[in-house]
Amino acid sequence: MKSIQALGLALLLSLFLTASALAGDQPEINITDIKQTVVQMSVKDGVTRDDAVQALMSRAVEINLKYVARQQVSKELEARGLKTPYLDIFQFCNPEDARKMIIHDPIYAAYMPCRIAMVEDKDGQLWLMMLNLDMLINSELLPPELTEIAIRVNQAMLDVMVAGATGEF
Repeated sequence: MKSIQALGLALLLSLFLTASALAGDQPEINITDIKQTVVQMSVKDGVTRDDAVQALMSRAVEINLKYVARQQVSKELEARGLKTPYLDIFQFCNPEDARKMIIHDPIYAAYMPCRIAMVEDKDGQLWLMMLNLDMLINSELLPPELTEIAIRVNQAMLDVMVAGATGEF
């Protein structure tokens, strides 16, 4: 599957470069390792799924991070008769912060709401994962007042992940 994805990416990149060359443009290309775009945290041995869920949800409430949705993906797939590793996605938002971000640039809506996925790998290890907001924070794309918001949201999400990973709240 990875080789098919790599082939598709190479084909798209080739088409883009060919079109740019024909148009006389010299594009700037940045390729990022996908693993750098995600923060991954393993769930501590002995912490059950239920303990991790309870801890992360409790921590979110404690720090006033609004819980907006939960997608129990593996539960839905199992209801369809498909055996699947555990996958649960939790979504959080601070509406005032979201408003400020999209007023600056609507493209930031694509980052909302903030998500934490709890996923089981092929060895049965549970992981918590979220977008690495450090890339946005360090990009110099945001003015100082929005950088402060991004830092605060990032820290809140990391706090929630730590609570889930340790089962402590």
